[in-house]
Amino acid sequence: MNERTATETRTKQWTLRLDLFEEGDTTKVHAVLDTGDNTLQSHTSARRNPHDTPVPEIGDEYAAGRALVDLGRQLLRAGRADSWTDDPTPHD
Repeated sequence: MNERTATETRTKQWTLRLDLFEEGDTTKVHAVLDTGDNTLQSHTSARRNPHDTPVPEIGDEYAAGRALVDLGRQLLRAGRADSWTDDPTPHD
């Protein structure tokens, strides 16, 4: 286990890529988060209600937001799994 003192500073850069694709009333997103240690991916979509006015930006926001929420859940699961590797006591 790597121990750090309270005065140590660590800087990392994570890269997030969101590719958005529009097909008719559906917006699809492929999201990739590269942490340098792991790569997480998410595939999500949003579909416009046929009764709504077509505003592509809204579909982009919904689909991208869903992808980011999914990546967040994946990160939390990975953190939980990694914490259990070092310590069997659950950390919520």
